[in-house]
Amino acid sequence: HPFAMTHRDYTPAEVQEAGLSPGLVRLSIGLEHKEDLVADLELALAELN
Repeated sequence: HPFAMTHRDYTPAEVQEAGLSPGLVRLSIGLEHKEDLVADLELALAELN
């Protein structure tokens, strides 16, 4: 979670300037086909509803 890990030492002003928020989600995308990545992301997001 970028907000609590890699950017934890940022000042509040730096956090705001970087556009970070507690709800930020980082995606790590490998070499899969884009269609597979989109389908996986859609399935994961559907679970949130």
